[in-house]
Amino acid sequence: MASLSRALRVAATCPRRDLGLRELTSRAGPTTEKSVPYQRTLKEAQGPSAVAQGPSRPLPSTANVVVIGGGSLGCQTLYHLAKLGVSGAVLLERERLTSGTTWHTAGLLWQLRPSDVEVELLAHTRRVVSRDLEEETGLHTGWIQNGGLFIASNRQRLDEYKRLMSLGKAYGVESHVLSPAETKALYPLMNVDDLYGTLYVPQDGTMDPAGTCTALSRAAAARGAQVIENCPVSGIRVRTDDFGVRRVAAVETEHGSIQTPCVVNCAGVWAGAVGRMAGVKVPLVAMHHAYVVTERIEGIQNMPNVRDHDASVYLRLQGDALSVGGYETNPIFWEEVSDKFAFGLFDLDWDVFSPHIEGAINRVPVLEKTGVKSTVCGPESFTPDHKPLMGEAPELRGFYLGCGFNSAGMMLGGGCGQELAHWIVQGRPEKDMYSYDIRRFHPLLTDHRHWIRERSHESYAKNYSVVFPHDEPLAGRNMRTDPLHEELLAQGCVFQERQGWERPGWFTPQGTAPVLQYDYYGAYGNQAHGDHAYGRLLGDEYTFDFPPHHDVIKKECLACRGAAAVFNMSYFGKFYLVGLDARKAADWLFSADVSRPPGSTVYTCMLNHRGGTESDLTVSRLAPSPQASALAPAFEGEGYYLAVGGAVAQHNWAHISTVLQDQKFRCQLIDSSEDLGMISIQGPASRAILQEVLDADLSNEAFPFSTHKLVRAAGHLVRAMRLSFVGELGWELHVPRPACVPVYQAVMTAGAKHGLVNAGYRAIDSLSIEKGYRHWHADLRPDDSPLEAGLAFTCKLKSAIPFLGREALEKQRAEGLRRRLLCFTVDEKVPMFGLEAIWRNGQVVGHIRRADFGFAIDKTLAYGYIRDPSGGPVSLDFVKGGDYALERMGVTYPARAHLKSPFDPDNKRVKGFY
Repeated sequence: MASLSRALRVAATCPRRDLGLRELTSRAGPTTEKSVPYQRTLKEAQGPSAVAQGPSRPLPSTANVVVIGGGSLGCQTLYHLAKLGVSGAVLLERERLTSGTTWHTAGLLWQLRPSDVEVELLAHTRRVVSRDLEEETGLHTGWIQNGGLFIASNRQRLDEYKRLMSLGKAYGVESHVLSPAETKALYPLMNVDDLYGTLYVPQDGTMDPAGTCTALSRAAAARGAQVIENCPVSGIRVRTDDFGVRRVAAVETEHGSIQTPCVVNCAGVWAGAVGRMAGVKVPLVAMHHAYVVTERIEGIQNMPNVRDHDASVYLRLQGDALSVGGYETNPIFWEEVSDKFAFGLFDLDWDVFSPHIEGAINRVPVLEKTGVKSTVCGPESFTPDHKPLMGEAPELRGFYLGCGFNSAGMMLGGGCGQELAHWIVQGRPEKDMYSYDIRRFHPLLTDHRHWIRERSHESYAKNYSVVFPHDEPLAGRNMRTDPLHEELLAQGCVFQERQGWERPGWFTPQGTAPVLQYDYYGAYGNQAHGDHAYGRLLGDEYTFDFPPHHDVIKKECLACRGAAAVFNMSYFGKFYLVGLDARKAADWLFSADVSRPPGSTVYTCMLNHRGGTESDLTVSRLAPSPQASALAPAFEGEGYYLAVGGAVAQHNWAHISTVLQDQKFRCQLIDSSEDLGMISIQGPASRAILQEVLDADLSNEAFPFSTHKLVRAAGHLVRAMRLSFVGELGWELHVPRPACVPVYQAVMTAGAKHGLVNAGYRAIDSLSIEKGYRHWHADLRPDDSPLEAGLAFTCKLKSAIPFLGREALEKQRAEGLRRRLLCFTVDEKVPMFGLEAIWRNGQVVGHIRRADFGFAIDKTLAYGYIRDPSGGPVSLDFVKGGDYALERMGVTYPARAHLKSPFDPDNKRVKGFY
């Protein structure tokens, strides 16, 4: 049997052709016979030509839910649906359970990730596979708790692991940062000469995919669910209801159809094909993903699994051997996904795989002389942001996604299967699943194959990269640009990307920093970019300290506090809600009372039925307009103008659309995001500047806070709103696209003598947290209520008006808040970014959701939810009676807790009183 070192030498001596992207893709069908770790388990259950024999059991004529795909996610979803009491749930598998991609997965489970939600999801998976399934069925899932070891060969990587350790304390996940010597004692075969340290998590482990799915299907069947194998789906029947809404009607197969209102697409690599049957876009790609299994290694037994992120390699314990795999920069795309694939594998491309061998031999030198027992190269599905695709598809009601798990379907399957089941049964998941929700993507992106391919490649290639707080993608850039893009680029704008939009991050004084065309990191024959401005500035962000341009952002923030700053917010979502039932819809959708006179603007939340916050936004009441325009559509009945954060605009659109459909409101939702720009001028000098540009009286009496008017700016009609998102006197100008550049130029000209500066979203992040304003999906999420978040003022609970989520809020208010969002300040000038543990009187009571540096108060500010360890309500006395500290990378810093921000607590500045 060839050794790993010989395989490496062969790969190195093979002539390396300069291959284009097309040449490095696989069109050939997979091989079907390989020696794989789970071969015995799977092959024992197989008979001759399973599909040819027909379905494993008769199809029911109806079902409440039909799950398509019998891999990890399909089985977990069916199991959790059954546990929630869903009767008549059916899983259809075209071949045998796990036959697609699940059967060959490594089955690793690591408990710590740089996401609090993912830590919770992983914890549930671990409970299911290590305890629940065996208790329910008597079947062993193959769970082995041998621990996990993360390798740090540089300081930044060790800092990242220390951040994970601090987060783990908030969730009770045991972990230890080990020195190289301690690592050597734990794993004697490891080379530790180049290590800074490691993170050891004793209760990590592995599971057997086949055993797990068998136990899941057995447990689901015991609760009345049905698993039907050897039954390929051939179509999804769709009906259109009386309101023109497309809904799932039935699932069709060669052996009959099943009438159902709900389909769950858990088809993995084949999810795109299932989506096309229903007219649903599924933004994922298929790639080869591989590992090799070694021969026996003396002394490897009982060793923990290893992730050496900097070498982009993992080492999974496989009895008395190791499985070695990782993520390369030149993965092979599977262009033509075969619907005949089952229990098959590809031949391993050693040229592509060889970097993993180098990393593995460096880390465990005995591998140099260890033989290769088998190679495992199968397809996996990958997505543009390396996050799964879940939730109800915006194109088709009743069609849910549970796919695109980026080779993490086993470890995330339990948590995601549970949330998907809640989504189907209750209409929303229990946890904050926005990062996984298919509705995070704009339709322009889900239908753009080039963007999907570029971003999926980069996400794959960077899967093991350090997760820095201010990293940005290089792939799929410049997809959506606003009218001011070129103007701001020329002035040194360093752009960020959010859902395809380029938005200002900050402004460098060092010249222009354009984002270059994606180079695939030099793979597939592309020439990697050399030194360039954007890459250099982005590289400066690769730190857990303050970046070199910290003082540049400081100048933007202090200019806003002391004079004025102009922010280009054109990427914001801008919607109109109009029609005969618009008033009813607004009353039901928005937690605040927006039924105020035309000309008023209200900050409000939108909630789900559990009282969780689906959005925060501004709603402006409109007066009827005789002539339609981008600033005022023609409508009958009532009209409202909604402004929502651009990164979450599609989520808002989908949430509102769903509620309108469910409640059968007769009104229209119009998207004008591309038709309007948005320029915000904030700071003490904003009134003086804009008074030279606008043809309106901007005094407090003539233009009060939270009002809006149609005015002219430099001769162009715009909608001016007196609002602030940074805690200063200021106005937003909502400008028709053709007028954006001249209006912006007029503002800059007028502001020159007042000290007006350009500023970006890095400044907004700092200024807004300093003032105590919330950011949706940071300190305000779908699993946070406005009461918990200190936003009770946005809820019309003193009125009798019903609204979505009201009953849940009233119940929560009556029972007391079980957690509460607090502001913390830290006197020591230390950067924090979120995920830090919150200590109160020597106990961990929560973790930080969002943190930044406040330049006006000259302190770090952080926001996080705290709980009472006794399980009781978090009263004000409990808050005030604690001594607090925040743990950053294993070091605690004394902190002071505040119920509201210490900056301008009386709100004088937004009212124009300085």
